[in-house]
Amino acid sequence: MQSKARAAGGLPVRAPKLTGFDWRGYIVYLFFTAVLIFFAATIGDKGFLSVPNLFNIARNTAMIAVIAVAMTFVISAGELDLSVGSTAALSALVAALVMQAGFGMVAGVAAALGAGLLVGLVNGLFVTGLAIPSFLVTLGMMQFVRGLDMRLTYTNPVPVADNTFNGIFGKGYLFGVPSLLIWSVVAVALGHVVLRYTPFGRQVLATGGNRVAAAYSGIRVNRTKLYCFLLSGAAAALAGLLFTGMMSTARYNYGTGIELAAIAAVILGGTSLFGGRGTIIGTFVGALLIGTINNGLIIMGLDVSEQNMVAGAIIILAVAFGKRPAR
Repeated sequence: MQSKARAAGGLPVRAPKLTGFDWRGYIVYLFFTAVLIFFAATIGDKGFLSVPNLFNIARNTAMIAVIAVAMTFVISAGELDLSVGSTAALSALVAALVMQAGFGMVAGVAAALGAGLLVGLVNGLFVTGLAIPSFLVTLGMMQFVRGLDMRLTYTNPVPVADNTFNGIFGKGYLFGVPSLLIWSVVAVALGHVVLRYTPFGRQVLATGGNRVAAAYSGIRVNRTKLYCFLLSGAAAALAGLLFTGMMSTARYNYGTGIELAAIAAVILGGTSLFGGRGTIIGTFVGALLIGTINNGLIIMGLDVSEQNMVAGAIIILAVAFGKRPAR
């Protein structure tokens, strides 16, 4: 006869359940593997798994990955930044115009980063200082900066003839590896270390998890959020430089829609849209998943409308399968 353990007062005590493997936390890796296998089986003979095509995926994903790393910090802190796409275009144009004026590559890069940081600072001050929801602030900033992008050159492209700049930020290789892939890997590595192993990373997660509790524990939540927006602006500026280096030209429409792709990569990777939980490695795999889907559908010969429908359906399924049940 099986005996039941009883606590003081004669009430039965349940033995703790052993938690099993939570596959939902790895859904982005499972979907990424499944997508790779599917495309390898269907279009492998068309060069999908060739080294040049894999490098092509990495190059086209680099800008999304860089922005998504910073977006992970913003979302983990419980906020959102919709202005990153237009900020990337602004930084690209500023860098190109400065270099075209003869001030050189260093000045162009510094000016681009300054433009990105300025947008991030304004976003952060409005969100933390005036307590305006970040969705509204950055939505308005997205429209304002995109209009500024168009006004700067009246929608005319600005060519960049500096081969050193184009090599470092776009078309170059280091030991056979594209520079764009190197930039994205460096961004992911730095973001992972900062978010997981530094006090700032813990403050970001605590701020997004419970702002009141974080404040009572001594964390300056407004300053933490401001730093996240600054980081987002700087990452958008870097993405603008990568766009410019890859195309050897700056255009006002760079980054259109990239904010949504970055947010999708972050959520696919396992970061909570409500803050408090974030993973940089998952974000990177989410960005690669989006880039791989787009590349594979293009090779399959689908038109743009079909690509959008299939890619959107896959992303919805991945998010749905990865959703954790409410506790």
